[in-house]
Amino acid sequence: MDDSAKDHWWRRLAGGLRRSSSVLGSALSDLVSKRKLDAETIAAIEDVLIRADLGVDTAGRIAAALAAGRYDTTISPAAVNAVLAAEIEKVLAGVARPLVIDAAKKPFVILVVGVNGSGKTTTIGKLAARLRSEGRTVMLVAGDTFRAAAIDQLRIWAERTGAAFIAREPGADAAGLVFDAMHAAKERGVEVLLIDTAGRLQNRTELMDELQKIIRVMRKVDPSAPHAVLLVLDATVGQNALSQVEIFRKAVGVTGLAMTKLDGTARGGILVAVAAKFSVPVHFIGVGESVDDLAPFSAHDFAHAIAGAES
Repeated sequence: MDDSAKDHWWRRLAGGLRRSSSVLGSALSDLVSKRKLDAETIAAIEDVLIRADLGVDTAGRIAAALAAGRYDTTISPAAVNAVLAAEIEKVLAGVARPLVIDAAKKPFVILVVGVNGSGKTTTIGKLAARLRSEGRTVMLVAGDTFRAAAIDQLRIWAERTGAAFIAREPGADAAGLVFDAMHAAKERGVEVLLIDTAGRLQNRTELMDELQKIIRVMRKVDPSAPHAVLLVLDATVGQNALSQVEIFRKAVGVTGLAMTKLDGTARGGILVAVAAKFSVPVHFIGVGESVDDLAPFSAHDFAHAIAGAES
């Protein structure tokens, strides 16, 4: 990414996370501008961080970092933001990993999962656009056979990005479709197979069973598949994201995350809590509706944007 593209993305990211950063920043500024960093203020800061969905452990770390060497002194809001950014970046640095496509796997199979409304189908479309821009051949599989609208939406993304597309009539068996798609992709020499799935509520065991069936069926064609299981999380659900990660990990072995709708919430801190608790790689974040609003995750940029600090 050249400097102008980086600057453009930084502005987009900072703008997308403004609701999260302004809620966090204004609450902390109000605290530190009125009093010294005594025990009461530090406890209040920790409470603000917990309410911002950063998680108890991370909130404790940040509060301790703020207190270190500054106890019973005043601190500026800008200095608070800098410490906040540095501590959040430490939590996120270990999970900020790109999605690596192994060219030796042909097709490289990405199974995309998540609950209803998380933005799976749109994320697949944006990811297809990114992969196509890299010169890769892509096939999209409309595995959400429960919803005709999801099939149509994915078909439009395929047409827009120049990806191949495979679907069945609404209500068809998703595992059978995936089996056929695996064979078709192999025959055509497709490099990346992106599989949409029906939105699952994480407490519906029969729907999770169907996901496991899809995996069993694809392994009849390629025992190493899926090569990536991408869980799409909606940032607006806040703490519920933690249970989604836990249950999908147990059911289908999630290998990476994409977090969407960060521009629509003041709860962007939940990504920090997820990273701290599960250490699952974060591949992408989304801060808007346009095709270039899904970007590879940068711990430094995210931490500074959510803290309201200079990048």
